[in-house]
Amino acid sequence: MNPEILSYAKQFHLNSLIKGKFEPPEGLGNQEYLLELFRFEAKTREERATNERIKRAKLPTYKTFKEYDTDFQKGVSAKELDILAKLEWLDTLYNLILIGPPGTGKTHIALAIGNKAVREGYKVSFTTMDNLVHLLKTKEISTKSKNRLSWFKKCDLLIVDEFGYLPVSRTEANFFFALISELYENASIVITSNKGFEGWAEILGDAILATALLDRLTHRCQILNLTGDGWRVANRKQIFDSKQ
Repeated sequence: MNPEILSYAKQFHLNSLIKGKFEPPEGLGNQEYLLELFRFEAKTREERATNERIKRAKLPTYKTFKEYDTDFQKGVSAKELDILAKLEWLDTLYNLILIGPPGTGKTHIALAIGNKAVREGYKVSFTTMDNLVHLLKTKEISTKSKNRLSWFKKCDLLIVDEFGYLPVSRTEANFFFALISELYENASIVITSNKGFEGWAEILGDAILATALLDRLTHRCQILNLTGDGWRVANRKQIFDSKQ
């Protein structure tokens, strides 16, 4: 490659030229060549950005809406899943709270939302409540925790899984409330919990704090109550079943 072209490519960060990845069809005119270069560069940059968002989201597994069994779980309809899958509610900063016993598909829906959103350009983060509490408690002494929380505050969507599965102290509850207050009307929040709202005061150890938290979360919010037996229990497999 012409050294001057390479110099300008580096100046304008045209990595597709710098790394020799751009291979245009032969016989292109000047404008067609530039157009093909810009298209290739734009596509490459978007792929890198998507991969970076996926990496930073830390979604534990890939789930889709199509995999969700609405015939088994009657707490949400196919039409309602379609509305959630369109992700328009993220643009208007709605929250989503999924409540139900273990195995009713709360985390599946949350992950389906997260996986679709991160691939459509939204900045997403996933955390369990237990991990979030750890980050909040160690933010003053751990750069890793501080940086992770800073990323949460830049996201369009924060998913908090397993709220209420483990008890939290009064201090931890205050930290959690402060984070939700900071995100209020700045990002969408998805929370999965095995406890109904009547049990949140017990989880947080403070009825007033629980009321204030719910006031912020439910101001603009969809609540889904998923009931019935857990999918994993209903579809339990045993070693001896496969040997018969």
